[in-house]
Amino acid sequence: MSEPAEKIRLSKLMSQLGLCSRREADSYIERGLVFVDGFKVTELGTKVLPTQTVTLGHGAKTQQAARVTILLHKPVGYVSAQPEKGYKAAASLITRDSRFKDDSSPLQFDPSQLFGLAPAGRLDIDSQGLLVLTQDGRIARQLIGEDSGIEKEYLVRVQGKLDESGLKLLNYGLSLDGKPLKLARVSWQNEDQLRFILKEGKKRQIRRMCELVGLKVVGLKRVRIGKVKLGDLPPGQWRYLKEGEAF
Repeated sequence: MSEPAEKIRLSKLMSQLGLCSRREADSYIERGLVFVDGFKVTELGTKVLPTQTVTLGHGAKTQQAARVTILLHKPVGYVSAQPEKGYKAAASLITRDSRFKDDSSPLQFDPSQLFGLAPAGRLDIDSQGLLVLTQDGRIARQLIGEDSGIEKEYLVRVQGKLDESGLKLLNYGLSLDGKPLKLARVSWQNEDQLRFILKEGKKRQIRRMCELVGLKVVGLKRVRIGKVKLGDLPPGQWRYLKEGEAF
């Protein structure tokens, strides 16, 4: 006989199912917007079986639909999250005037969209390229959750010499912070530029990987996250993630 399934917190199950973040789940539960097998649940800490059916009420779905996700071409010199001394946060670039003129989304910019808008992943101060900022906990979890397998693609300009063994190490065999790195895809884009495709994002990972094989990074640009590309979005400008567009 198989062991009976163990109950887990409803908020944890909702996060695992991709319905929302745990914090959002607790808010929805308190407001009576969560149903388990068709029955409303309002008590925080409620435990359920992983096999039970969890649905969100209309109010929660409406709230989620109103949340925005913004794609920003972060320039060098801006920090991804909280501003540091002498530097500005990338989110400060998101204004009505800096919206990409070719953005085809029907959404209209409103300052309220900046409330709760947080970067889903980091991009170093001396790097540029695609940065995702979102109000939607589901998207944040998809991009930076522990079990995220979303690819990130970078063009990396380097100085130094790299032989075939070094290139193999960049693809697989290096360790950072005492832990082996996941398999990467690294290839030459041209004579001084490498293309990196990673499924993880340790702090300054690409720069540190390059140092380990004797290369110095002189330019780094993220050009893709999952199926979403930077495209022709100019530095310092942004656009909305369109309906039907997914990572």
